[in-house]
Amino acid sequence: MKNSEELKEIVRQKYSEIALQSKEENEKSCCGAGGCSTVDYTIFSEDYKALEGYAAGADLGLGCGLPTKFAQIKKGDTVVDLGSGAGNDCFVARAIAGESGKIIGLDMTEAMIEKARDNAAKLGFNNVEFRFGDIEKMPIGGNSADVVVSNCVLNLVPNKALAFREIYRILKPGGHFSISDVVIVGQLPQRLQADAEMYAGCVAGAIQKDEYLGIIRKTGFENITVQKEKAITIPDEILKNYLSEEELAAYKNGSVGVFSITVYGDKPVVNKCDSRSGCC
Repeated sequence: MKNSEELKEIVRQKYSEIALQSKEENEKSCCGAGGCSTVDYTIFSEDYKALEGYAAGADLGLGCGLPTKFAQIKKGDTVVDLGSGAGNDCFVARAIAGESGKIIGLDMTEAMIEKARDNAAKLGFNNVEFRFGDIEKMPIGGNSADVVVSNCVLNLVPNKALAFREIYRILKPGGHFSISDVVIVGQLPQRLQADAEMYAGCVAGAIQKDEYLGIIRKTGFENITVQKEKAITIPDEILKNYLSEEELAAYKNGSVGVFSITVYGDKPVVNKCDSRSGCC
């Protein structure tokens, strides 16, 4: 069993490789979708092209939803994107928040930060910044964000409870999050969940849907809503790398599934010091 730091390093190395390639190269190579890798990232991703602010050079096809579409961002908002990658969700958020808004992207992969900063410079955006940091200990002040978004990233974080406590801390009272992520319903076969390659491909780091929503509730968020949910169809050619024929048949005939969900939650407005908000 790998510890948290080892799992983070697996993810960091994989996404560093992806950052150094284009979306098209990722789709053809061993480091990304559709190549000799066992992971096909395109089975998770959704099409961003219709969203204002979409930047093709920042779209690496690594998401599993459209969190900014449901994020209720307003003009002038401060928006934080967790696991910002090459910057695509940040640029979509900026199109909504406008020049008076502030967009902060956070990523633990230096190659992704560099790629995102290059993309922002090419677009001439001076209110979009990218910070290197860990979601479990964000380099962001408390009560500073109006909206937090994230796309297929928190499932890769070992300590999800700590991650949501950090989201709670950085949000202003009355702020909210919109997060797309991968969750599991039923018992996923152990070989599929434990493999490091699938971990970096958004499956093995996922937890049960009920547990995921329970963590959010326990953190203190209110008005928790699943805005969108869809089943992820994992092709047989991927499953066969992990499961025997008997296991594959049981998997396909059972009540087990991998799902993409987009979840919304409010941080309550409080009139007194709340330790979860970081003011105590």
